[in-house]
Amino acid sequence: MSKVYDYTEVAKHNTPESCWVILYDAVYDVTSFLNEHPGGSKIILQLAGTDATEWYDPVHPPGTLEESLPSSAKLGTIDPSTVPVVEKAPAEATAGEERPVDLQSLLNLDDIEEVATKKISKKAWAYYYSAGDDLISKTLNNTVYRQILLRPQIFVDCTRCDTSTTVLDHKINVPFYVCPAAMARLAHTDGEHGIAQACSTFGAMQLISNNASMTPEQIVADAKQGQIFGWQLYVQNDRAKSEAMLARIATLPMIKFIVLTLDAPVPGKREHDERMNNIGANLPIKSAVQSGSASNTGTNPEAKSLGGIGQTLFAGTACDLTWKTTLPWLAKHTKLPIVLKGLQTHEDAYLASLHTPQIKAVILSNHGGRALDTAPPAVHTLLEIRKYCPEVFDRIEVWVDGGIRRGTDIVKALCLGAKCVGVGRAALFGLGAGGKQGVERVLEILKAETETCIRLLGCEKIDELGPQHINSRAVEREIYDGPDGLDRSFLDKIKAKL
Repeated sequence: MSKVYDYTEVAKHNTPESCWVILYDAVYDVTSFLNEHPGGSKIILQLAGTDATEWYDPVHPPGTLEESLPSSAKLGTIDPSTVPVVEKAPAEATAGEERPVDLQSLLNLDDIEEVATKKISKKAWAYYYSAGDDLISKTLNNTVYRQILLRPQIFVDCTRCDTSTTVLDHKINVPFYVCPAAMARLAHTDGEHGIAQACSTFGAMQLISNNASMTPEQIVADAKQGQIFGWQLYVQNDRAKSEAMLARIATLPMIKFIVLTLDAPVPGKREHDERMNNIGANLPIKSAVQSGSASNTGTNPEAKSLGGIGQTLFAGTACDLTWKTTLPWLAKHTKLPIVLKGLQTHEDAYLASLHTPQIKAVILSNHGGRALDTAPPAVHTLLEIRKYCPEVFDRIEVWVDGGIRRGTDIVKALCLGAKCVGVGRAALFGLGAGGKQGVERVLEILKAETETCIRLLGCEKIDELGPQHINSRAVEREIYDGPDGLDRSFLDKIKAKL
């Protein structure tokens, strides 16, 4: 018979030498797991001797406990009558609690974000909003689109508008997709599955985060026939873990490609997130973390800084990837097309174009401004490619993300040669504002704004858009203006070997 514990007994086990936590009304001894936890022991120690369910549940997919702990770690159950009731401040309400809002009254993505900010926890807001250092790249991602002017053509029949396009030979109904945004259940219990359901309504594509708070099987469950997903891959130091995930993804036919993320080999310094100390600024830091006891002694970096969710998610991520070693390794473990995410120079786009057919597309991205601050926005890299190596557009598909707030932003990127455009934070804030329906409202707004822009430009289809529909002169003055750095003889050598 399972032993029933009093909360006061569990509370005594709050040190690195004896660390217990309560999860889903069960008591676990996680002492031996402290140094194995991918996010480090500090996070667990902050919650030692307490009910950690509220903090654990939104960021760990089902099955994580069973995969990580031996059955002997489960000691018994907690007597619920002994658990103290903790009153929450309104601003720290659980993500996803129902506070009705008329989603149709929200007219743009700023409205969506404003409502979500009031509804989600401070921890969730800090993780979603945060970006590197002084938020310069994050801000420029958005403002750069304002510097590009549209050139409408008149006396054109704009009765019809078709926003459909193809990516990697798959049809999608709108030229935008949801980026691989992590930890969606911090915003709402609908999580990444809710995003998937919203995407199905509009025929949009979804890239599933490597750090999703739901399993890939849960996310794609109930997907409509023809719905398109990609899987984001952060290669792990322990390659066996990545290889196992690639094998798992191969069993899900609705996932059509792998998105190898390269713009954050190490985490950026996201101060809004770090100030939340991983699990919330309102939670006292346990003395065991501060005292240098046991696993938190000496020069252990965990004792120096508690970091944030972003830092935690990068634990175990490999930073030794190269063109020479990583692509051949991938070829051994997946037959799916590869999309490289995070290119920020025309030179890297050119190199990627030499690795077809394994690489089918690239995503120009600075990781939402969350990695290297003052790195260029995708628009700059698009213009670099057009200037130095336009042949890239003929060899591979070029996608972009970062800073999209309006349908006009999407159209401007398409005019510059982007095949499709990604939105990340918008989907997360949509979840925060209204769950699955909130994400649907985000996609509805973007689709309507995109259609309006295309029609007012005098076009009917996506493939009619081109540089003649925009004036990007103000931005062109700011892009890289040095030598092209391209060894085109390398392409001749590649061709000679084929």
